[in-house]
Amino acid sequence: MVFIDKMTSTSKEWSREAAQTLYDQPLMDLLFQAQTVHRQNFDPNKVQTSKLLSIKTGGCAEDCSYCSQSARNGSTLPASKLIEVERVLAEARRARDGGATRFCMGAAWREPKDRDMDSLVAMVEGVRALGMESCMTLGMLDDTQVVRLRDAGLDYYNHNIDTSERYYPEVITTRTFADRIDTLNRVKEAGIKVCSGGILGMGEETQDRLDMLVTLANLDPAPDSVPVNMLMPQADTPLADAAPVDPIDFVRIIAVARIMMPQSYVRLSAGRSDMSEEMQAMCFFAGANSMFVGETLLTAENPEEDKDALLFAKLGIQAETAAGQSARAAE
Repeated sequence: MVFIDKMTSTSKEWSREAAQTLYDQPLMDLLFQAQTVHRQNFDPNKVQTSKLLSIKTGGCAEDCSYCSQSARNGSTLPASKLIEVERVLAEARRARDGGATRFCMGAAWREPKDRDMDSLVAMVEGVRALGMESCMTLGMLDDTQVVRLRDAGLDYYNHNIDTSERYYPEVITTRTFADRIDTLNRVKEAGIKVCSGGILGMGEETQDRLDMLVTLANLDPAPDSVPVNMLMPQADTPLADAAPVDPIDFVRIIAVARIMMPQSYVRLSAGRSDMSEEMQAMCFFAGANSMFVGETLLTAENPEEDKDALLFAKLGIQAETAAGQSARAAE
């Protein structure tokens, strides 16, 4: 078994070789180590729950091969305008009353326009007034936009790197991997927490998945939240016929992410509707401790909330409360 102590696992000098050594362990050894690291940093029976709302859908100028909202890859999804602030806050209120502690808002565009900023600021302020953590994913941001969102109280900014730097051009050509890192650095330097992860199942190799984790783990600091998505092939996209991800391979990546980023929330994001209860349970054991609730993630399906409640009851897992998050943040 490859033992890495807590001091080493927070190192900023992760290499792919080290990640590969972790990944290649017998599965039981890898899971044992991941669960040990998880228990050193989190309550193993608590999962943070978030709700994601698309505040502007379709018509995106990017050509992300996995996305049904791209106007470039053949998608027929119609473009919408930015939805009204009050509608967003009504959805946030319902999410809070349903037990979600974080409300995430996503817009399908390359970057927000200045005319949108007043509404975006009002959304953040309104979500914070409801006692929830706020998160946005809006594409690239300039310095002024970052400061306005920070001053409004934005807790998290999501900007996934998606895959390795090597494989990135196979998935996206309208924005570089370096552009992604620049946005993350701009957000981090402004004092907003970073939410960044990637997608498995786009035709990448294991080395690309591990390189993605190495890039994330070597950010200073590592992202506070790391969403790990399993591709849900969307019709009318270049990846519509992508082969499914092997469940054990997915669990291994979750475990390696937990070991390499011990203090980050590791989130099961897109793809849960295609996961069995047993696969989700293995992911929680491997160190996943965050997930989206609700029936839809932007344009992809997600398990209904009653199914999640039944799974939690079977596993003895409880949703983390806002009070619990505050107590942990104060530690």
